[in-house]
Amino acid sequence: MYKMMTPGPTMVAPSVLKARSREFGNPDTDADFCEEYHALCRELAGLLHTDNEVYILGGEGILGLEAACASLTEPEDRVLVIDNGVFGKGFADFVRLYGGEPELYTVDGRRPVDPEALRRFLEKNHDYKYATVVHCDTPSGVLNDIATICPLLKEYGILTVVDAVASMFGEEVRVDDWQIDVVCGGSQKALSAPPGLAFVSVSAAADAAMCSRRTPIASFYCNLLTFRDYYRDKWFPYTMPISDIYGLAEAVRIVREDTGRIERHRAIASAVRTAAERAGLERYLETGDASTVTVLRVPDGLTDRQIIDGMREKYDILISGSFDVLAGKVIRLGHMGRNADTEAVAQMMGALTGTLESLGYSCGCDMEREFRAELQNFRGHGIL
Repeated sequence: MYKMMTPGPTMVAPSVLKARSREFGNPDTDADFCEEYHALCRELAGLLHTDNEVYILGGEGILGLEAACASLTEPEDRVLVIDNGVFGKGFADFVRLYGGEPELYTVDGRRPVDPEALRRFLEKNHDYKYATVVHCDTPSGVLNDIATICPLLKEYGILTVVDAVASMFGEEVRVDDWQIDVVCGGSQKALSAPPGLAFVSVSAAADAAMCSRRTPIASFYCNLLTFRDYYRDKWFPYTMPISDIYGLAEAVRIVREDTGRIERHRAIASAVRTAAERAGLERYLETGDASTVTVLRVPDGLTDRQIIDGMREKYDILISGSFDVLAGKVIRLGHMGRNADTEAVAQMMGALTGTLESLGYSCGCDMEREFRAELQNFRGHGIL
């Protein structure tokens, strides 16, 4: 089996796979499962530094994003869509789907949103029910400063919806401190469980907005209110994917015990970028890279498929290209969750060097050697 060094899905620990094979009962009627589900939701809340309710949904991470918009949006609601990337802009589709009126605040996708520029915009434009923002926009790897952006939006009474699918657990996310009303995560990124689950944290303010709607939520599967009383009633709106949730519980345990994960993600990301730049490769972003993914421009004369296929065929390592406006222009190196491992990333960098050289690109260095050397600086400070 090849190693998935993509920005999600990631490699999964054997103990997570084992947990998914556990014998199970009927999640519709098993009171013990309801207790386990509730305990897992509270563990996720603790890792996200919030007292808010957390719900685990049976669907890939994008389900959480759509559910947030479906549950909050009513016809003609004005919604601010903060757009500096593919997924940032994509929120507008969900808003329109449920009858809202998205207004895009579009800025350069090669750098993070500037909170001060956003403040100047909000001084004149702030009549919005809620705003959406992506923490890490995976196609480009840009990381937005939600610790500043969300409190700024709340100054104007705007609810905040954050896509943290590709950042959560590889970057710090402090829901209560940063005044995030709805934050969405997914199982297959830095949490390093198989794809298939989304989870959302819902604040009291967001819950009140959902409960005080004038119109019904135009969905069943994307209706967060269907989970609102699950624990009181010991009832789920649909049959929960119990084996996936058992696996998620083990992945959450691993993350909870990995207290140095944020610093390790930062160190590995920094060493990857230093090695790539010394080899002559160009980062896509001007500034503001997330710690979970590195996005590099495809060198002139090569294609993304040549690099991706070469690494897969010769080294059994899978990286990815991108899509939408970045299709064919960049390659993406994932170093999130279980993949934020020094040996796994070192092998990826060696494979990238070998593949590029075989395609006629002259690397300025051996990227595996440079990566390992750069990490020594972090080891000297006790980070790795």
